[in-house]
Amino acid sequence: MAVQLTDEQISEFKEAFSLFDKDGDGCITTKELGTVMRSLGQNPTEAELQDMINEVDADGNGTIDFPEFLNLMARKMKDTDSEEELKEAFRVFDKDQNGFISAAELRHVMTNLGEKLTDEEVDEMIREADVDGDGQINYEEFVKVNAFSAAPVNDMDRPKAWLMVDRFQTGFDKYPYLVE
Repeated sequence: MAVQLTDEQISEFKEAFSLFDKDGDGCITTKELGTVMRSLGQNPTEAELQDMINEVDADGNGTIDFPEFLNLMARKMKDTDSEEELKEAFRVFDKDQNGFISAAELRHVMTNLGEKLTDEEVDEMIREADVDGDGQINYEEFVKVNAFSAAPVNDMDRPKAWLMVDRFQTGFDKYPYLVE
């Protein structure tokens, strides 16, 4: 699911890219990448920057051309979109909007998804996600158990009871019918 950039976005990215292309050769150094991204409202960590650079700078020459940069920004925007989709999924589960998913709320949404769960199965899902032991799931716990990734989710990284929620193993972005 690629992000389609608008002409306005491409123009904005080109302008930012050009500011850091000191000699006008169409490339920026990997060191300048963080500065460019911050000027565009992104806030990557050093580890994220290194990962992005490794993905884009395939030949290891230390420079990134504009098409590579556009690809990188499109991926970063998709990741941001995924975070928004996860927040929306949490809101769907959190029926009373109190910031927590109770066993009753979890059962309700799972039933709407066509999953008839026993009380024991619902309790197991809560236990697997409930890090702080308060008997309900807060947003941080929800994120941990349903971690989004551009790559397919490794089944070993997600508690088994939660796998039934995500039939496509890619996160809730594939569940347009979650909202009633």
